[in-house]
Amino acid sequence: MIIGVGIDVAEIDRFGHSLMRTPQMRERLFVAAELLLPDGERRGIASLAARFAAKEALAKALGAPGGLRWTDAEVYVEDSGRPRLRVSGTVAARAAELGVSAWHVSLSHDAGVASAVVIAEG
Repeated sequence: MIIGVGIDVAEIDRFGHSLMRTPQMRERLFVAAELLLPDGERRGIASLAARFAAKEALAKALGAPGGLRWTDAEVYVEDSGRPRLRVSGTVAARAAELGVSAWHVSLSHDAGVASAVVIAEG
C-alpha cells in the first residue's frame, strides 16, 4: 500500500550558488557519505541537488511534518546503480508512525534541473 508520494525539483545552478554562499549548508543537509563519490572525489553539484530534491520529496511523502532533520535521511546508490534511502532519527520515527516499511526513490538531473520522486510504502 502506498502511504505517501513526494516529488521535488531543484535548479542546479541556484543550489550550487547557495552552497558557495553558505558552505556550512553541506553539513546541515548531507551526511559525509553523500558528499563523496566511491573513489573519494567530491560529488558534483548536480548530484547533490538531486539528493537534496530527494530529501524534500521524502519529507512530502511523510506529510511534510516539522522537525525532520536533513541528515536523518541518506541517499545512497547500490552497486547496481539504483538509488536508495536510509533513514534514522526523526525521519525513521515519522516513517514508523505512518507504517512505512519500504522506500522507492528515483533521481534525475538534466537541462539545469535536478528532480526526485519518493514513494513511501507500507
